[in-house]
Amino acid sequence: MEDQLPRKLAAIFYADVAEYSRLTDQDEEETHQKLSQNLDLIRDSVAQHQGSIGHYAGDAVLADFNTVTNALECAISIQGNLSLQNQDLPDERKLLFRIGINLGEVIVDRDEIYGNDVNIASRLEALADAGGVCVSDAVRTAIGNKLPLDYEYMGEQSVKNIEQPIRAYQVRLRSGKSQPGLLPALHGLELPEEPSIAVLPFTNMSGDPEQEYFSDGITEDIITALSRLPRIFVVARHSTYMYKGQGVDIKRVGREQGVRFVLEGSVRKSGRQIRITAQLVDARSGNHRWADRYDRELDDIFAVQDEITRKVTIAIQIEISAGEQARLWAGGTDNLEAWECVVRGNEYLHLNSREDNREARRLAEKALSLDPDYANAWLLSGFTHYVEALWKWSASREETLLIAEQTAVKAMGLEEFNPDALSLLACVKTEQHAFKEAVEIGRKAVELTPKHSPNVAVYAITLLRAGEYPAAVRVIKKAIRLSPYYPAWYMHVLGSCSFATGAYEQAANAYQACVSATDPDSAFMPIVRVWLAISLASAGHNAEAKNAAEAVFRLDPEFHIDKWRQFRRIDPAVQEHAVKIWNEIASR
Repeated sequence: MEDQLPRKLAAIFYADVAEYSRLTDQDEEETHQKLSQNLDLIRDSVAQHQGSIGHYAGDAVLADFNTVTNALECAISIQGNLSLQNQDLPDERKLLFRIGINLGEVIVDRDEIYGNDVNIASRLEALADAGGVCVSDAVRTAIGNKLPLDYEYMGEQSVKNIEQPIRAYQVRLRSGKSQPGLLPALHGLELPEEPSIAVLPFTNMSGDPEQEYFSDGITEDIITALSRLPRIFVVARHSTYMYKGQGVDIKRVGREQGVRFVLEGSVRKSGRQIRITAQLVDARSGNHRWADRYDRELDDIFAVQDEITRKVTIAIQIEISAGEQARLWAGGTDNLEAWECVVRGNEYLHLNSREDNREARRLAEKALSLDPDYANAWLLSGFTHYVEALWKWSASREETLLIAEQTAVKAMGLEEFNPDALSLLACVKTEQHAFKEAVEIGRKAVELTPKHSPNVAVYAITLLRAGEYPAAVRVIKKAIRLSPYYPAWYMHVLGSCSFATGAYEQAANAYQACVSATDPDSAFMPIVRVWLAISLASAGHNAEAKNAAEAVFRLDPEFHIDKWRQFRRIDPAVQEHAVKIWNEIASR
């Protein structure tokens, strides 16, 4: 019919402030200023994720997106950014948004959207946790496993003015074996002074899922090589792997990661033949700066990696000195099978379970049998021993740490300035309570790779254990900037530093974020939850602290605080203060 209003399918986003009336009653002027700032942040994030604002209604925002992926990524980004803005505020003054997302057909009139599916989005918003996101069953089905999130089913919900109950899900950040838990840093990151680059996961074009490790290994090697050049800012692997398997907008990647250039590519392996494509894109304009294709024998893979790295640095107008070139493929090998073992082993190492750690060591030992002079194979073996000692999986922790130390020294004997070997040694010295030595070794590793986020984060740990808390905070924040989507344990470091300095509210926020992004089955989870309970109680949130403590006992009914003492990361005086608070919580 000619007079029928146009319709379209859209992902509908509805956000509203929790307890806005209470906040304005307490301080109307301050609340409105904060609201205005937050609405600007939401507006910018919606635009960055290719969405469109429908209208504002007081403290509420209605927007629509072409895809549910963009809508949900936008919502998670907004809540992460708002959480950081709120972290220094007392709970009663925090401006917390609830966000609801639905997928459906809407009426379009005067650049605004209407209809029953818009109403459902607003009802989902009311079901969301304060500071959280709630989605409909249609969104949950459409999104599948495209994002590193968990979806907590809430059942069928009867809501106002909607005839049929709606199936709703609370959205949670997750950490799992296929995708480490990541926390979003603030958007609107300023570009570093030096040339900056993010390397996207190279696409496996072989048609064989078993070859994923191969393309991932090439990606990680290129990131590592670039991060060893002091004049290039390179985003960490943790951040860029969030885009794995997705078709992404390069300009959006540039904004989210805070970089000028993006490298993307693909790998096709067939028998002894390999084809690698790579292209460097200017994230501001979307223009290609360089692209190439390599058809080679498999044994030439390392030469191809070297050539890609060299051409990238030339394309972004940085000359590599002879000394820097020599450091690019440090710890390398000419044995392809040994390299494959280390690539696979590192994947198992990152999973952080006892069985996976054993498999990582088996692969390290196989690599060493193929090439006894492969420094990175010695490092993989050393890290498996360090992890085994850290979690007390061995009969003698001291002997296991000694083996880890010996492998780090062996790797440095093969390659004197291997920064990862220095980081391993710093970790070992920290566990041996040689804190001053650990700090010096950690500093050397960062001097060699100032833009390599994991080594910077390890340095922060050495400072934390040495009691240099303000310095540790500065360094862990640098690691976060190098990895805009960073591993959850970075928040553990920040939380421990904050607690030690008496900044209990900040510590509670950091540990809450860490809990949200940590695998529930991880050996790390009970330790983090204990810290969360202690930090909440210290900040005066006694009911929340009690709930957090009860969660610890649900995970481990036999838990005793002495178990937690074994994994302390602060000085004894601070630890004893924390133990006292825990005992008070547990006795309530």
